[in-house]
Amino acid sequence: MMTYLSPVTHSVASLRDSRRAVSHSRTKMTNKSRSCTRLSKSTFRLRAVSEEGKVAEARPVYPFTAIIGQEEMKFAALMNIIDPNIGGIMVMGDRGTGKSTTVRSLVDLLPLIDVVKDDAFMSSPTDPNLMSPEVLATYRAGGQLETTKVPINMVDLPLGATEDRVCGTIDIEKALTEGTKAFEPGLLAKANRGILYVDEVNLLDDHLVDVLLDSAASGWNTVEREGISICHPARFILIGSGNPEEGELRPQLLDRFGMHAQIRTVKLPEERVKVVEERTDFDSNPKAFRSKYAEEQASVIEKVTQARALLPEVEVPMEIRLKISQVCAELDVDGLRGDLVTTRASRAAAAYRGSKVVTDEDVYSVISLCLRHRLRKDPMATIDEGSRVYEVFSSVFGYEIE
Repeated sequence: MMTYLSPVTHSVASLRDSRRAVSHSRTKMTNKSRSCTRLSKSTFRLRAVSEEGKVAEARPVYPFTAIIGQEEMKFAALMNIIDPNIGGIMVMGDRGTGKSTTVRSLVDLLPLIDVVKDDAFMSSPTDPNLMSPEVLATYRAGGQLETTKVPINMVDLPLGATEDRVCGTIDIEKALTEGTKAFEPGLLAKANRGILYVDEVNLLDDHLVDVLLDSAASGWNTVEREGISICHPARFILIGSGNPEEGELRPQLLDRFGMHAQIRTVKLPEERVKVVEERTDFDSNPKAFRSKYAEEQASVIEKVTQARALLPEVEVPMEIRLKISQVCAELDVDGLRGDLVTTRASRAAAAYRGSKVVTDEDVYSVISLCLRHRLRKDPMATIDEGSRVYEVFSSVFGYEIE
């Protein structure tokens, strides 16, 4: 027996079927749009990574060997790369003299180092003094450490950074999601075994500068936050730069820097024109400009690498050690940092020269950089340019003053 639907019943049934079809198609469209959204997000991530790679590739740093002048700063930087225990550099100079450019050009000279893979503290796989707590526990237990080679880090510290961002703090994400207390490493952990650069360091809060200098001197960063107590290695080369017109660091903080370099504006018209031309060529075609200095860069890199390998064998004769301490005493330098830094820098200078024995010339090349900023007693006084240091050096080492 056949059942006939009235026009009204038929229209209602058709409407119900059409609604189901529309709902089904909407579900398909929604699922499709979700997958497209996921695809677009992943595509965006890939594009972001590729764009970042293009940006990094399109913005090479200015070659170190192409920098005109600034001999003090370049020499001090090389000495600190050879021996990071010197204690970093404080660079003061006029604005627009290329202080930041010179510091960032050091990236090309930094050697590759062995680190534990996926470790946030750049831990060494062989030296327990350069291992994070987790890596050290694995090392002492006889566990296997997976290693990789990476270039030495150069970390920029912005002026607006907080103490938590610098030293590290509690990991909020793990605290909220897992309910556990975990440590989130800061910039000091990232800079371990690398370079930490602070532009306009004289404008940074004194307590942050003190934290940086304490970590750089001791090689460790201790954090006490919200029930978390952690101590991790933080050995880095601290480089600070600034303009003396905007104020200088207190003498107590200046004394913590190993070396002090002064930068002056180039006065000769020929050199100024050359600087402008070189910079214009670099901005117009960075790759071609860098290729012109490739051989000189390779020569410096090889020389620095050999000096780092030779450094442990360099010896300082007792006679020179006594004379260094005599110079520091006659200059009335407070403490013993001046003696230590001058001795270390002299060894680095000898290694850079390819010698295993420190000579008077090695001491002469570094003594002003190591002591000039330690002579200031009055906070309002200016830093000596090195004339007093050279006078006492000549008297103690038996040289005539020209």
